[in-house]
Amino acid sequence: MDQSHLLSFETLLSLHAVQVEQLLTELLSARTREGEVVRPERLLSAMRHGALNGGKRLRPFLVLETARLFDADGTAVLRVAAALECIHCYSLIHDDLPAMDDDDLRRGKPSCHIAYNESTAILAGDALQALAFQWLTEAPELGAQLKLALVRQLAQAAGMQGMVLGQAIDLGAVDRTLDIEQLERMHHHKTGALIEASVIMAALASGASDLQLDALERYARATGLAFQVQDDILDVTSDTATLGKHQGADSARNKPTYVSLLGIDGARTKAQDLYQEALAAISDFGAPATRLRDLAHYIVQRGS
Repeated sequence: MDQSHLLSFETLLSLHAVQVEQLLTELLSARTREGEVVRPERLLSAMRHGALNGGKRLRPFLVLETARLFDADGTAVLRVAAALECIHCYSLIHDDLPAMDDDDLRRGKPSCHIAYNESTAILAGDALQALAFQWLTEAPELGAQLKLALVRQLAQAAGMQGMVLGQAIDLGAVDRTLDIEQLERMHHHKTGALIEASVIMAALASGASDLQLDALERYARATGLAFQVQDDILDVTSDTATLGKHQGADSARNKPTYVSLLGIDGARTKAQDLYQEALAAISDFGAPATRLRDLAHYIVQRGS
């Protein structure tokens, strides 16, 4: 992907982000179904702070572009994208808390517990998590059996078999030495689980075959891990203004990273190997998967 292509891809990312942000804004409006103002407003404001504060919206992009492979109903998959982004935003609010990663900056803005307070941030994250499942079950475009499958997939990815497990491993790894397999297991859960869920849930909602699901799962697994490897590289090579969070935070907390285990050149090689794995996984989808290939390339080129 040359520089002009990269710029056009970032434009495409932004267009997808606008779509999901519009739906998130609507779903996080200050009105209940009966038309009454939601109380307390401070909780809703904190939820909006966590969910509507920018970001690339990579997970919604994966949902929409995976569904595009199958010409699926855009309205239905947009609801899936919003639910996944809600889970992601809840996880960022909680990750930043003093008891977790203790970060006061997120996407260049004060973290939720700094902008409000710790208890409000906890509740805002809790509420966003619950809303994700509510929105899926209320989606009029999705059938009952599909809703059940999507809720199960999201719960598995978000909970003790996925993201929460990864965070627990991460917290337990501070000041410890992990080998590369242990590090990959941690990030497969912490970062990769929701990225995989984005692709799998979109494929389920689009009627993909078992063979197609397997290929897309392998793509998502490689892409999710590549995302984390590149994050570790950027934590060393980028700056706070670019990252939107404090540069060097992982090394300051003595956390194991791909850079600390493999060195900067080894981490870059690892990212490229994962990129090639992602491309190979979706080779049979041909031209319709071009944007998924572009996303994988974008992920390993961030900050270059």
